[in-house]
Formats: sequence, C-alpha cells, structure tokens
Amino acid sequence: QVQLVESGGGLAQAGGNLRLACASSGRTPSSDAMGWFRQSAGTERQFVAAINWDGGKTYYADSVRGRFTISRDNAKNTVYLQMNSLKPEDTAVYYCAADSSTMRLRVGGQADYWGQGTQVTVSS
Repeated sequence: QVQLVESGGGLAQAGGNLRLACASSGRTPSSDAMGWFRQSAGTERQFVAAINWDGGKTYYADSVRGRFTISRDNAKNTVYLQMNSLKPEDTAVYYCAADSSTMRLRVGGQADYWGQGTQVTVSS
C-alpha cells in the first residue's frame, strides 16, 4: 500500500510562486511514474504534469507548460511541482498520483494511488 501526502499549498498572488511536495510512504514507488492533477469547483479533475520513474521524461498540460516544473527526488520519495507565474485560473485542489505508467496518468487520468489533495488559491 502506498500513501501519498501533499504539502505546500496555500494562498498566492497572481504572478507569484508556490512549490508543492508529495511525499510517499509504504511500498516505495521509486519505479513508478508520478503526476499532479488539479480540480477546481464544478469541474472535472484535470491532468497537470507527470514524470517518469527516473525523472528523465516530463509531461505537461498546455495550460501550465513553461510555468510549472515537475521533479522528483527518489532518495526522499518525494515529487515536487514548482509553480511560477501563477494565475487566478490555477486555483484548485492539487492532487498527487502514482502509477506504473505515465501514459495512464497523462492520457487516461488514471492512477493506482492518489493523495488527498492540497488547496492552491491564487488571488488577482
């Protein structure tokens, strides 16, 4: 069983930065792909970013490409999402996810494990 715990959410002004972290425990998913998703009020959960097991490949939604950066530190069992140049439309609950496949994360929006989410609010 893998447990994912997100941290780093909060309130930021438009144009500001936040860094999210997702710490995993239990069966160490160092060989798993990891991803970030977000869901705002009244919308479906959407893919944000994904990273393969060794960090060599990253994928981004068009809406965040160039502003967000996903990375991972397998020694710490942690994946990060650096969010720069934040916009009010980035406001959402952000979820961390782990799966055996980046394809399932970024195309199917599916994952074997999900965190409970952390709120990000960007004010204009």
